[in-house]
Amino acid sequence: MNNDVLKLLAPQGFDTDALRAVYERERDRRVRPGGAGHRRITAGWEAFEKDPAAGDPVAREPRHDVVDVAVIGAGHGGLLAGAKLRDAGVERIRMIDTAADVGGTWYWNRYPGVQCDVESYIYMPLLDELGYVPTEKYAYGPELFAHTRRIAEHYDLYRDALLQTKLTELTWQEEQAGWEIATDRGDRFHARFVVIANGNLSRPQLPGIEGLADFRGRVFHTSRWDYDYTGGSTAGDLDGLRDKTVGIIGTGATAVQVVPHLAEAAEKLIVFQRTPSVVVPRNNRPTDPEWAASLKPGWQRKRMENFTRILSGELDDVDRVHDSWTELYRAVTEEELAKIGQELGRELDPAEKRDVVELIDMLKGERFRDRIRSTVSDPETAAALLPWYQTHCKRPCFHDEYLPAFNRPNVEVVDTATHPVRRFTETGVEVDGKVVELDCMVLATGFEVATSYRSQTGFDPVGRDGVHLSERWQEGPRTLHGLQSRSFPNLFTMGIIQNASSINFTEMLTHQAVHLAHVVSQVRDRGYEIVEVTPDGEARWRSEMVEHATEAELKRWQECTPSYINGEGNVAAPFSFFTRKFGGGTLKFVQILEDWRAAGSMDGLELRHPARGDLR
Repeated sequence: MNNDVLKLLAPQGFDTDALRAVYERERDRRVRPGGAGHRRITAGWEAFEKDPAAGDPVAREPRHDVVDVAVIGAGHGGLLAGAKLRDAGVERIRMIDTAADVGGTWYWNRYPGVQCDVESYIYMPLLDELGYVPTEKYAYGPELFAHTRRIAEHYDLYRDALLQTKLTELTWQEEQAGWEIATDRGDRFHARFVVIANGNLSRPQLPGIEGLADFRGRVFHTSRWDYDYTGGSTAGDLDGLRDKTVGIIGTGATAVQVVPHLAEAAEKLIVFQRTPSVVVPRNNRPTDPEWAASLKPGWQRKRMENFTRILSGELDDVDRVHDSWTELYRAVTEEELAKIGQELGRELDPAEKRDVVELIDMLKGERFRDRIRSTVSDPETAAALLPWYQTHCKRPCFHDEYLPAFNRPNVEVVDTATHPVRRFTETGVEVDGKVVELDCMVLATGFEVATSYRSQTGFDPVGRDGVHLSERWQEGPRTLHGLQSRSFPNLFTMGIIQNASSINFTEMLTHQAVHLAHVVSQVRDRGYEIVEVTPDGEARWRSEMVEHATEAELKRWQECTPSYINGEGNVAAPFSFFTRKFGGGTLKFVQILEDWRAAGSMDGLELRHPARGDLR
């Protein structure tokens, strides 16, 4: 690193080479041979699939009818698709979900402390449209779930919904110009269009540790919280754990919210940690009634856009959100780099600019680690909780009670990078040749992200000429704008596949929902029934994806500590988070969609089959 830059920005004696070496060493300790190292929930793991929030499915007659659009998934993505399609005048919309209600993430995740980690005023969608203002800056799970139900009721999406229902077959019918859909409830019906919005955090993953079925204690995934065993509610008070030794695997965003409640309730809590999280202050607060009353129409969109611009490195006159996200991810702008160059008396070259960005991130990391050392009283425990990686490598966490929980005498952390959990036994887990006795194990092991699309959805669409989506995407997704794929007419996929990702994920889902509703309405208004990506349209989008997936960016992610973001160290895997997303950033992606719609040419799509009846 350039010495002039170091002298200007860093404390005297700050050794970037030594810190970089620590980052590399800690990364190498945590790389799993074979990548992700997790099993997905399959037959034989029914206990982990069961919905503890609902009883047996409500009896109903199978459906054998016709709808305009079937939406697979009733979380935020599905609800936004339904809302925007309803705004476009589509009448017959059918939502299908395995859950007993809408909500997706906020239906399944009912663990103690469950909370939004992005400001509620920009995360909860359609606030302006529904005239609702959240009660807190960071809403808790029950309020988030209630809002998803509010959306479904406002847009009349419950009317034709099939809940507690699993899609089993999705087959294109060219002559009927639509999709035949079958479910595990005996339904077999026709849909002109299909939107797959099953979500990116929908399929729980289990730890790749042998013997889980041998454990005789209680074990459950955080997305299937067992309150019959723990007692309490999302607010805590887990009185069923007072005499229990509890283990939890994972220290990501979910565990950070759960651990303080387990620490307060359990006789003993053992936290099994592979990689520590960056944990910065939450600073939650109630909504100011005067501020809420002052909001003008369009307020939420302005606030969302302001947040995204700041996190994308653009200068705005004001930081409307002003939280740890905007402080943490505020990029080093060209203007700031120019000022540093002026202080050095010359323009920074590209290598020096990269040095500045890396150095500022390293200095942030030192502040994170100092906060841990000053908060956690036991030096050995504090050392185990120190994150040694660049900020972008893992999604940071925001909480005010997580770190203090490790000052409790009943809480212990086990660093599995040094002391791996070898296997489950009947009475606990084996670590360093000894069995750690447990009454209960909580799996805060997240969801499938870097696996194949078929693995994540649980089904495999059959498109034109009998081609399966798994075949077409065998070497990675092939789409136009991440939403439509050749050989799969009238089918839209929502999520992070070949489109941009965003810290505020519901904003990106909103843009996708607006776009797909536009395409559907254009097909209708132009008098056709079928829309399909052209080979050229798909090829050009693939080229644009490649253009923005630079070698420098690939190397940057490859050097990260392993996580779902970099495919557990295999960045170039066909379905890794990195290879699936559009590398040009959120702002550019949104502009591409807006320009495409404004042009009105339907470039990259072909319309066929004159309509025999309008969408109703």
